[in-house]
Amino acid sequence: MFELTSRILNNLGYIIALAFFFTKFKRSRNIFTRKEYTKQDIILLSIFFSFLSIIGTYTGINYRGAIVNTRNIGVAVAGIIGGPQVGIITGLAAGFHRLFVEPGSPTTLACGIATMVGGFIGAYFYRKTNEKNAYIYGFITGFLIENLSMFLILVAGYFIYNFRVALDIVENIYVPMILANALGVSIVILIIRDIISEQEIMAGKQAKLALEIANKSLPYFRRGQSLNEVCKIILNSIEAQVVVITNDKDIIASHLASEKYILNHTEIKSDATKEVLKTGNFLVLGKEDSDIIDFQCIDGDIKSCIILPLFVGEKKIFGTLKLYFDTSKTVTARKKYLAEGLSMLISTLIEISRMEDFKAMAKEAELKALQTQINPHFLFNALHTISSFVRINPDKAREIIMDLSTYLRYNLENTSNLVPLHKELSQVSAYINIEKARFGDKISVICDVPQEFLDIKVPPLIIQPLVENSIKHGILKRREGGLVQILAKQENKGCVIIIEDNGVGIEQSIIDNINNKISKNIGLKNVHNRLKLLFGNGLSIEKLTNGTRISFYIE
Repeated sequence: MFELTSRILNNLGYIIALAFFFTKFKRSRNIFTRKEYTKQDIILLSIFFSFLSIIGTYTGINYRGAIVNTRNIGVAVAGIIGGPQVGIITGLAAGFHRLFVEPGSPTTLACGIATMVGGFIGAYFYRKTNEKNAYIYGFITGFLIENLSMFLILVAGYFIYNFRVALDIVENIYVPMILANALGVSIVILIIRDIISEQEIMAGKQAKLALEIANKSLPYFRRGQSLNEVCKIILNSIEAQVVVITNDKDIIASHLASEKYILNHTEIKSDATKEVLKTGNFLVLGKEDSDIIDFQCIDGDIKSCIILPLFVGEKKIFGTLKLYFDTSKTVTARKKYLAEGLSMLISTLIEISRMEDFKAMAKEAELKALQTQINPHFLFNALHTISSFVRINPDKAREIIMDLSTYLRYNLENTSNLVPLHKELSQVSAYINIEKARFGDKISVICDVPQEFLDIKVPPLIIQPLVENSIKHGILKRREGGLVQILAKQENKGCVIIIEDNGVGIEQSIIDNINNKISKNIGLKNVHNRLKLLFGNGLSIEKLTNGTRISFYIE
């Protein structure tokens, strides 16, 4: 028994070696990492595991007509790893083959049947396995198949052959067969799982690296800055010597590892690059290729290049990503996969940056639209006031026109940019002068803004509508008029600007409807919306016992 055990364990090494080399083929590794197999995958796996099982039969050791073998390793692994179809096909193929190997042997029929049934046993346990317990169920499958085989040998010996011979065979081959096959199944499964885990770890590292590159690159896309910084990040991350980004005609960004690499032109001249732009397929070039003449890099030791397409929109080719290395054309699979991931990543980031640009343009257009809604409202009141003074007090009319021109010039010159608070207050002063010309002493305004806040940046034409609201809807509704205060107070890292009046107080419905599409006060709503677009928070409106307090926060 010891000699049989030693010899069959030696044969087990052949099976393990075959399984190991099979997993080293790219096609095999790709199959094992898939969640679902194609018909071609099933055929390929069935052929391999059947071959593994048949080899186990031929390398077996003869003992009194029985073959002490490792056949059932291939059958069990086929079911556990390959799934029901592969397991059953392998079991049937290996089982039928065993029936024709030494057909007169007392164990032929029993072993053939056991192997066929073994395919179904593996298929059954397949549904119970996962990454952590596959080798355990593999061991159980191998153990059950061999026990079934031993049982059938005894049954066949009792009814067909000599039972004493059958019993002697079982007593001497049971331990070697159980040990070799059950243990062998677990070892082969662990080898295959190890290959899969190795790929997953590598894929995880590549994904992590790609995410790190994305995290570092995204701010440059959002800010609309040069893509040269993005090229620099990629170069430092993947150990390339030169990184180039092109559109469909020219180089638009690049970064070189040292001064010995030089870009001698910006126009795309490489036939390979033009081919990538045309087909959308990536290329790997070596220095021995004729197209190397058109490499952008000269005076360096560049030996290989990967050229990948960049897409925007519905698979429209925008340009290329070109990675230059000082290693040979045989670029590792890791670098190729990572390069493909980077091309998709940059394509996505470019698309995001374009969307950000569109959003910024839409935001600016909306802000301008909101401002134009406010301007005619004030302009009508100002012109009405001027017209009333033209005949009775031309000098006063001239002053109001000067204030109005100051106001309009400010408005035209500052449609979207933030402005210092002191400029905004000058605008408000011009507005107040016009309103005082209309209503005289009924309007009193106090501006109490500390000197340190005067340079804080605020949106243009943001305070005047609030002052107008306090005058028109607050103090002018009182017979004796009232007071409007413009205040600024420190809060956290910024300040709160407050417009407070002692008028009749704002209607609660206006406060309630400030975020709704329907609002009674268009000017107030527009200011609220502009602040929300720019800073995320709008106006804070509070009804006082006597009057209204409106405030907003500026970082």
